[in-house]
Amino acid sequence: MPPRILEVRTRILKKNDEIARALRSRFEQHGVYVVNVVSSPGAGKTELLTRVMGALRDRGLTVAAVVGDLATENDAARLARSGCPAKQILTGTMCHLEADMVEHAIADFDLHELDVLFIENVGNLVCPQGFDLGEDLRILLFPSTEGEDKPLKYPTLINTCDLVVLSKMDLAEPVGFDVRSARANCETARPGVPIIETSARTGRGTADVVAFLADRIDAKRDTPAERTA
Repeated sequence: MPPRILEVRTRILKKNDEIARALRSRFEQHGVYVVNVVSSPGAGKTELLTRVMGALRDRGLTVAAVVGDLATENDAARLARSGCPAKQILTGTMCHLEADMVEHAIADFDLHELDVLFIENVGNLVCPQGFDLGEDLRILLFPSTEGEDKPLKYPTLINTCDLVVLSKMDLAEPVGFDVRSARANCETARPGVPIIETSARTGRGTADVVAFLADRIDAKRDTPAERTA
């Protein structure tokens, strides 16, 4: 008899994938571009997103976010400083977001009026990798404070990502972070993945992230499916 834990996980992932497919269909129907942001705790997701969301809003886009944490609503309050609506998802003991949590969190959002939705996942480099949230793009933040070998230690998550953001680059020199080695390790784990260096504290790289996202938002809008929706 196979281990019961495997049976339970299979059922959970199957249900999650079904809800994620339904969410993706809704997002596509309304023309909402969805970005899932993952990292370890303290990588700087919230501060970077606050800057990026504000910049996209300044471009005339309607932006919102949902953010997952085990406890407190601190990050949603920080994201709201961008001038965009943000909702907190409290997961209790769960180390990742699941599609039904996102579905519940966006229940009050008018998707027809929304251009971009950010999902700030719970800080974890293992659990989020297997859970589709209906996103178009997945971004991994990799801070200079965690060492150059993180992509090699956690290859499963980086292999699900479309962009790697090297964050907290203002601390790279003080902590002895080898940028060239970090980039090489990202390339080893995920060949060809785009890499952008950022510092949310100084604003470095924010414009590059915004431009990267804007290009992909425009590309999605220009697809035949979007034009005929």
